[in-house]
Amino acid sequence: QVQLVESGGGLVQAGGSLRLSCAASRRIFNNYIMAWFRRAPGKERELVAAISRIGDNTNYADSVKGRFTITRDNAKNTLYLQMNNLKPEDTAVYYCAARAGYWRVTTEYDTWGQGTQVTVSS
Repeated sequence: QVQLVESGGGLVQAGGSLRLSCAASRRIFNNYIMAWFRRAPGKERELVAAISRIGDNTNYADSVKGRFTITRDNAKNTLYLQMNNLKPEDTAVYYCAARAGYWRVTTEYDTWGQGTQVTVSS
C-alpha cells in the first residue's frame, strides 16, 4: 500500500499563495488516482481537488475553482496543490489521499496522509 507524506503548509495572509506537496512511497504512484481533501474546524472533510492517474482529468470543489490547481509528477512520485488568492475560509488541515481503480468523482479514498495545516489570516 502506498504511504503519503504532505508538506508545504503554513501561515499566509489573505491573497497570498502556497504550494502543497505530497510524496508517495511507492514507485507505482501512477497506478493511483490522487486527491486533496481538507477539514476546517467544526466542519466535515471536503474534497478539494482530484486528478487521474496520468493527469488528463481533474475535478475541483466549486469553492476553489480558478484559484487552486492540482498536478502530479509521476516521475517524482509527487502530488501538488498550488493555492493562489487564498482566503481565510481556506484555513484547514489539508490531506493527500489515494485510491486505485478508474477515474470518477468520489470521496471514497482508502489511503491518507497525516495532513498539513494551512492558516490564512485576514
